[in-house]
Amino acid sequence: MKRFFSQILTAVILTLIMVATGWLFIFLYIEINNILLLAGVSILAFIVLYILVALLLQRFVSVKISPIYKTIYRIGDIRKEMKSHNLVDRVNHDVVNWATQKTEEISRLYEQERFRKEFLGNVAHELKTPIFNIQGYVLTLLDGGMNDPDINRKYLERTEKSVERLINITQELDIINRLETGEMQMNMTSFNLVALVEEIFDTFEMTAKNKQINLRTQWFPGGKIMVYADRKRISQVLVNLIGNSLNYGREGGETIVSFTDMPNRVLVEVSDTGIGISEEALSRIFERFYRVDKHRSREHGGSGLGLAIVKHIIEAHNQSINVHSTLGEGTTFSFTIDKSK
Repeated sequence: MKRFFSQILTAVILTLIMVATGWLFIFLYIEINNILLLAGVSILAFIVLYILVALLLQRFVSVKISPIYKTIYRIGDIRKEMKSHNLVDRVNHDVVNWATQKTEEISRLYEQERFRKEFLGNVAHELKTPIFNIQGYVLTLLDGGMNDPDINRKYLERTEKSVERLINITQELDIINRLETGEMQMNMTSFNLVALVEEIFDTFEMTAKNKQINLRTQWFPGGKIMVYADRKRISQVLVNLIGNSLNYGREGGETIVSFTDMPNRVLVEVSDTGIGISEEALSRIFERFYRVDKHRSREHGGSGLGLAIVKHIIEAHNQSINVHSTLGEGTTFSFTIDKSK
Protein backbone atom coordinates (compact mmCIF):
# COMPACT_ATOMS: atom_id res chain seq x y z
CA MET A 1 0.00 0.00 0.00
CA LYS A 2 2.84 2.40 0.84
CA ARG A 3 4.74 1.63 -2.37
CA PHE A 4 1.53 1.95 -4.37
CA PHE A 5 0.97 5.42 -2.92
CA SER A 6 4.57 6.38 -3.77
CA GLN A 7 4.23 5.13 -7.35
CA ILE A 8 0.92 6.97 -7.89
CA LEU A 9 2.45 10.18 -6.56
CA THR A 10 5.44 9.81 -8.90
CA ALA A 11 3.17 9.11 -11.88
CA VAL A 12 1.06 12.20 -11.16
CA ILE A 13 4.16 14.38 -10.91
CA LEU A 14 5.61 13.05 -14.18
CA THR A 15 2.28 13.49 -15.94
CA LEU A 16 2.06 17.11 -14.84
CA ILE A 17 5.62 17.70 -16.05
CA MET A 18 4.96 16.04 -19.40
CA VAL A 19 1.75 17.99 -19.97
CA ALA A 20 3.42 21.28 -19.10
CA THR A 21 6.37 20.47 -21.35
CA GLY A 22 4.03 19.51 -24.20
CA TRP A 23 2.13 22.76 -24.01
CA LEU A 24 5.39 24.68 -23.92
CA PHE A 25 6.67 22.71 -26.92
CA ILE A 26 3.58 23.55 -28.94
CA PHE A 27 3.83 27.21 -28.04
CA LEU A 28 7.50 27.44 -28.90
CA TYR A 29 7.08 25.47 -32.16
CA ILE A 30 4.62 28.04 -33.40
CA GLU A 31 6.86 30.99 -32.52
CA ILE A 32 10.38 29.55 -33.01
CA ASN A 33 11.81 27.36 -35.78
CA ASN A 34 15.18 26.74 -34.22
CA ILE A 35 15.08 23.09 -33.04
CA LEU A 36 18.09 23.38 -30.74
CA LEU A 37 16.62 26.36 -29.00
CA LEU A 38 13.34 24.51 -28.68
CA ALA A 39 15.06 21.51 -27.06
CA GLY A 40 16.97 23.71 -24.65
CA VAL A 41 13.92 25.61 -23.55
CA SER A 42 12.00 22.31 -23.07
CA ILE A 43 14.75 20.88 -20.86
CA LEU A 44 14.90 24.10 -18.87
CA ALA A 45 11.12 24.02 -18.38
CA PHE A 46 11.31 20.40 -17.23
CA ILE A 47 14.01 21.25 -14.66
CA VAL A 48 12.09 24.27 -13.38
CA LEU A 49 8.87 22.25 -12.98
CA TYR A 50 10.72 19.39 -11.27
CA ILE A 51 12.29 21.78 -8.75
CA LEU A 52 8.93 23.40 -8.06
CA VAL A 53 7.23 20.04 -7.46
CA ALA A 54 10.10 18.87 -5.21
CA LEU A 55 9.84 22.05 -3.15
CA LEU A 56 6.08 21.61 -2.82
CA LEU A 57 6.51 18.00 -1.64
CA GLN A 58 9.16 19.04 0.87
CA ARG A 59 6.84 21.69 2.24
CA PHE A 60 4.02 19.13 2.44
CA VAL A 61 6.25 16.79 4.44
CA SER A 62 7.35 19.56 6.76
CA VAL A 63 3.81 20.83 7.38
CA LYS A 64 1.83 17.57 7.49
CA ILE A 65 4.18 14.86 8.76
CA SER A 66 6.55 16.81 10.99
CA PRO A 67 3.87 17.36 13.70
CA ILE A 68 3.38 13.58 13.89
CA TYR A 69 7.07 13.04 14.54
CA LYS A 70 7.17 15.89 17.02
CA THR A 71 4.37 14.15 18.91
CA ILE A 72 6.15 10.80 18.88
CA TYR A 73 9.79 11.78 19.33
CA ARG A 74 9.63 15.53 20.13
CA ILE A 75 12.21 16.26 17.43
CA GLY A 76 12.83 19.68 15.98
CA ASP A 77 13.24 19.19 12.24
CA ILE A 78 12.00 16.14 10.34
CA ARG A 79 14.12 16.95 7.29
CA LYS A 80 17.35 16.19 9.16
CA GLU A 81 15.82 13.05 10.69
CA MET A 82 14.59 11.61 7.39
CA LYS A 83 17.47 12.24 5.00
CA SER A 84 18.59 8.61 4.75
CA HIS A 85 15.23 6.84 5.09
CA ASN A 86 12.24 5.95 3.03
CA LEU A 87 9.79 8.59 4.25
CA VAL A 88 6.48 6.72 3.90
CA ASP A 89 7.80 3.40 5.26
CA ARG A 90 9.51 5.07 8.20
CA VAL A 91 6.51 7.19 9.15
CA ASN A 92 4.13 4.22 8.94
CA HIS A 93 6.45 1.99 11.01
CA ASP A 94 7.05 4.57 13.73
CA VAL A 95 3.40 5.61 14.01
CA VAL A 96 2.27 1.98 14.31
CA ASN A 97 4.88 1.33 17.04
CA TRP A 98 3.88 4.49 18.87
CA ALA A 99 0.18 3.61 18.71
CA THR A 100 0.89 0.07 19.97
CA GLN A 101 2.93 1.41 22.88
CA LYS A 102 0.22 3.88 23.87
CA THR A 103 -2.44 1.18 23.66
CA GLU A 104 -0.44 -1.03 26.01
CA GLU A 105 0.04 1.88 28.43
CA ILE A 106 -3.70 2.58 28.43
CA SER A 107 -4.43 -1.11 29.07
CA ARG A 108 -2.03 -1.08 32.02
CA LEU A 109 -3.69 2.03 33.42
CA TYR A 110 -7.13 0.42 33.14
CA GLU A 111 -5.78 -2.70 34.90
CA GLN A 112 -4.25 -0.61 37.68
CA GLU A 113 -7.51 1.28 38.11
CA ARG A 114 -9.44 -2.01 38.31
CA PHE A 115 -6.99 -3.34 40.88
CA ARG A 116 -7.20 -0.12 42.92
CA LYS A 117 -11.00 -0.23 43.04
CA GLU A 118 -11.00 -3.91 43.95
CA PHE A 119 -8.38 -3.37 46.64
CA LEU A 120 -10.27 -0.47 48.24
CA GLY A 121 -13.48 -2.50 48.17
CA ASN A 122 -11.75 -5.44 49.86
CA VAL A 123 -10.17 -3.24 52.54
CA ALA A 124 -13.52 -1.61 53.30
CA HIS A 125 -15.20 -5.02 53.52
CA GLU A 126 -12.53 -6.51 55.80
CA LEU A 127 -12.57 -3.53 58.16
CA LYS A 128 -16.35 -3.20 58.16
CA THR A 129 -17.04 -6.67 59.62
CA PRO A 130 -15.03 -6.36 62.87
CA ILE A 131 -16.03 -2.70 63.34
CA PHE A 132 -19.74 -3.50 63.10
CA ASN A 133 -19.24 -6.47 65.43
CA ILE A 134 -17.57 -4.26 68.02
CA GLN A 135 -20.33 -1.68 67.68
CA GLY A 136 -23.01 -4.33 68.20
CA TYR A 137 -21.35 -5.80 71.29
CA VAL A 138 -20.77 -2.38 72.88
CA LEU A 139 -24.37 -1.25 72.24
CA THR A 140 -25.68 -4.48 73.76
CA LEU A 141 -23.60 -3.92 76.87
CA LEU A 142 -24.71 -0.30 77.14
CA ASP A 143 -28.35 -1.29 76.79
CA GLY A 144 -28.19 -3.37 79.97
CA GLY A 145 -26.04 -6.34 79.08
CA MET A 146 -23.29 -5.01 81.36
CA ASN A 147 -25.38 -6.01 84.40
CA ASP A 148 -25.83 -9.59 83.18
CA PRO A 149 -22.74 -11.65 84.15
CA ASP A 150 -23.55 -14.30 81.52
CA ILE A 151 -23.54 -11.71 78.75
CA ASN A 152 -20.97 -9.08 79.67
CA ARG A 153 -17.90 -11.32 79.77
CA LYS A 154 -18.90 -13.22 76.60
CA TYR A 155 -19.45 -9.99 74.65
CA LEU A 156 -16.25 -8.43 75.95
CA GLU A 157 -14.30 -11.49 74.79
CA ARG A 158 -15.92 -11.27 71.37
CA THR A 159 -15.09 -7.57 71.25
CA GLU A 160 -11.47 -8.40 72.04
CA LYS A 161 -11.36 -10.90 69.15
CA SER A 162 -12.73 -8.29 66.73
CA VAL A 163 -10.17 -5.75 67.94
CA GLU A 164 -7.40 -8.31 67.43
CA ARG A 165 -8.63 -8.92 63.92
CA LEU A 166 -8.56 -5.18 63.18
CA ILE A 167 -5.00 -5.00 64.53
CA ASN A 168 -3.92 -7.98 62.42
CA ILE A 169 -5.39 -6.48 59.23
CA THR A 170 -3.72 -3.09 59.77
CA GLN A 171 -0.39 -4.70 60.68
CA GLU A 172 -0.45 -6.93 57.61
CA LEU A 173 -1.37 -4.00 55.35
CA ASP A 174 1.54 -2.07 56.84
CA ILE A 175 3.90 -4.99 56.21
CA ILE A 176 2.82 -5.26 52.55
CA ASN A 177 3.20 -1.51 52.06
CA ARG A 178 6.68 -1.49 53.59
CA LEU A 179 7.75 -4.48 51.50
CA GLU A 180 6.46 -2.92 48.28
CA THR A 181 8.08 0.45 48.93
CA GLY A 182 11.36 -1.11 50.08
CA GLU A 183 11.14 0.43 53.55
CA MET A 184 11.36 -2.98 55.20
CA GLN A 185 14.96 -4.17 54.90
CA MET A 186 15.80 -7.84 55.22
CA ASN A 187 18.04 -8.66 58.20
CA MET A 188 20.18 -11.28 56.49
CA THR A 189 21.88 -13.87 58.71
CA SER A 190 23.01 -17.50 58.53
CA PHE A 191 20.80 -20.01 60.34
CA ASN A 192 19.76 -23.67 60.37
CA LEU A 193 16.57 -23.98 58.33
CA VAL A 194 15.74 -27.48 59.61
CA ALA A 195 15.89 -26.27 63.22
CA LEU A 196 13.56 -23.38 62.35
CA VAL A 197 10.99 -25.73 60.80
CA GLU A 198 11.11 -27.99 63.88
CA GLU A 199 10.48 -24.96 66.12
CA ILE A 200 7.42 -24.04 64.04
CA PHE A 201 6.20 -27.65 64.19
CA ASP A 202 6.34 -27.41 67.99
CA THR A 203 4.05 -24.36 67.98
CA PHE A 204 1.50 -26.21 65.83
CA GLU A 205 1.74 -29.48 67.78
CA MET A 206 -1.63 -29.16 69.53
CA THR A 207 -3.45 -27.98 66.40
CA ALA A 208 -2.05 -30.90 64.40
CA LYS A 209 -2.90 -33.35 67.17
CA ASN A 210 -6.51 -32.15 67.38
CA LYS A 211 -6.92 -32.61 63.61
CA GLN A 212 -4.91 -35.85 63.61
CA ILE A 213 -2.51 -34.44 61.01
CA ASN A 214 1.06 -35.71 61.00
CA LEU A 215 3.86 -33.13 60.74
CA ARG A 216 7.18 -34.28 59.34
CA THR A 217 10.24 -33.13 57.43
CA GLN A 218 12.34 -34.58 54.62
CA TRP A 219 15.86 -33.38 53.90
CA PHE A 220 19.14 -34.48 52.42
CA PRO A 221 21.70 -36.28 54.65
CA GLY A 222 23.24 -34.30 57.46
CA GLY A 223 20.14 -32.97 59.21
CA LYS A 224 21.48 -29.42 59.08
CA ILE A 225 20.80 -26.92 56.31
CA MET A 226 22.45 -23.54 56.68
CA VAL A 227 20.81 -20.76 54.67
CA TYR A 228 21.38 -17.03 54.32
CA ALA A 229 18.15 -15.06 54.78
CA ASP A 230 16.06 -13.02 57.19
CA ARG A 231 15.21 -15.63 59.84
CA LYS A 232 12.21 -13.73 61.21
CA ARG A 233 10.62 -13.25 57.78
CA ILE A 234 11.30 -16.80 56.60
CA SER A 235 9.72 -17.97 59.85
CA GLN A 236 6.68 -15.84 58.96
CA VAL A 237 6.52 -17.54 55.55
CA LEU A 238 6.71 -21.04 57.01
CA VAL A 239 4.17 -20.27 59.77
CA ASN A 240 1.69 -19.10 57.15
CA LEU A 241 2.20 -22.04 54.79
CA ILE A 242 2.19 -24.70 57.53
CA GLY A 243 -0.77 -23.03 59.24
CA ASN A 244 -2.76 -23.05 55.99
CA SER A 245 -1.93 -26.72 55.46
CA LEU A 246 -3.45 -27.50 58.87
CA ASN A 247 -6.48 -25.24 58.42
CA TYR A 248 -7.38 -26.81 55.08
CA GLY A 249 -6.03 -30.29 55.78
CA ARG A 250 -8.04 -33.44 56.27
CA GLU A 251 -8.15 -35.45 59.46
CA GLY A 252 -5.65 -38.29 59.28
CA GLY A 253 -3.61 -36.46 56.64
CA GLU A 254 -0.10 -35.05 56.83
CA THR A 255 1.96 -31.94 56.20
CA ILE A 256 5.48 -32.45 54.86
CA VAL A 257 8.25 -29.85 54.65
CA SER A 258 10.97 -31.14 52.33
CA PHE A 259 14.32 -29.70 51.26
CA THR A 260 16.20 -30.23 48.01
CA ASP A 261 19.88 -29.36 47.70
CA MET A 262 20.75 -27.15 44.71
CA PRO A 263 24.13 -25.66 43.66
CA ASN A 264 23.68 -22.29 45.41
CA ARG A 265 20.20 -22.58 46.88
CA VAL A 266 17.83 -24.80 48.79
CA LEU A 267 14.40 -25.66 47.42
CA VAL A 268 11.79 -25.74 50.20
CA GLU A 269 8.45 -27.47 49.61
CA VAL A 270 5.47 -27.41 51.96
CA SER A 271 3.02 -30.15 50.93
CA ASP A 272 -0.27 -31.30 52.39
CA THR A 273 -2.98 -33.87 51.68
CA GLY A 274 -5.82 -31.40 52.08
CA ILE A 275 -8.74 -30.25 49.96
CA GLY A 276 -6.60 -28.80 47.19
CA ILE A 277 -7.11 -25.65 45.12
CA SER A 278 -8.96 -25.34 41.82
CA GLU A 279 -7.09 -24.21 38.69
CA GLU A 280 -9.18 -21.05 38.54
CA ALA A 281 -8.19 -20.09 42.09
CA LEU A 282 -4.49 -20.89 41.59
CA SER A 283 -3.99 -17.89 39.31
CA ARG A 284 -5.22 -15.55 42.07
CA ILE A 285 -3.91 -17.30 45.15
CA PHE A 286 -1.29 -14.60 45.93
CA GLU A 287 -3.65 -11.64 45.48
CA ARG A 288 -4.48 -9.47 48.46
CA PHE A 289 -7.66 -10.49 50.31
CA TYR A 290 -8.24 -13.43 48.00
CA ARG A 291 -9.57 -16.54 49.73
CA VAL A 292 -10.12 -19.97 48.27
CA ASP A 293 -12.74 -20.73 50.92
CA LYS A 294 -13.97 -17.43 52.38
CA HIS A 295 -16.13 -18.99 55.11
CA ARG A 296 -13.43 -21.31 56.46
CA SER A 297 -10.78 -18.62 56.19
CA ARG A 298 -12.76 -16.21 58.37
CA GLU A 299 -13.43 -19.03 60.88
CA HIS A 300 -9.68 -19.26 61.41
CA GLY A 301 -9.28 -15.49 61.63
CA GLY A 302 -7.63 -15.13 58.24
CA SER A 303 -7.55 -11.73 56.55
CA GLY A 304 -6.68 -12.96 53.06
CA LEU A 305 -3.33 -11.14 53.20
CA GLY A 306 -1.11 -14.00 54.37
CA LEU A 307 -0.07 -15.40 51.00
CA ALA A 308 0.37 -11.91 49.54
CA ILE A 309 2.85 -11.19 52.36
CA VAL A 310 4.56 -14.56 51.78
CA LYS A 311 5.09 -13.71 48.11
CA HIS A 312 6.48 -10.25 48.91
CA ILE A 313 8.89 -11.66 51.52
CA ILE A 314 10.25 -14.29 49.12
CA GLU A 315 10.63 -11.70 46.35
CA ALA A 316 12.40 -9.36 48.80
CA HIS A 317 15.01 -12.15 49.06
CA ASN A 318 15.29 -12.11 45.23
CA GLN A 319 13.72 -15.57 45.12
CA SER A 320 10.46 -16.96 43.72
CA ILE A 321 7.53 -18.97 45.05
CA ASN A 322 5.24 -21.34 43.15
CA VAL A 323 2.18 -23.41 43.93
CA HIS A 324 0.92 -26.70 42.50
CA SER A 325 -2.34 -28.26 43.53
CA THR A 326 -4.84 -30.96 42.61
CA LEU A 327 -8.38 -30.47 43.78
CA GLY A 328 -9.26 -33.12 46.35
CA GLU A 329 -5.68 -34.39 46.70
CA GLY A 330 -3.54 -31.62 48.17
CA THR A 331 -1.32 -28.61 47.59
CA THR A 332 2.42 -27.93 47.41
CA PHE A 333 4.04 -24.51 47.86
CA SER A 334 7.69 -24.32 46.82
CA PHE A 335 10.26 -21.54 47.16
CA THR A 336 14.03 -21.16 47.15
CA ILE A 337 16.51 -19.70 49.66
CA ASP A 338 20.18 -18.91 49.18
CA LYS A 339 22.57 -21.29 50.93
CA SER A 340 24.93 -19.88 53.50
CA LYS A 341 28.44 -19.39 52.11
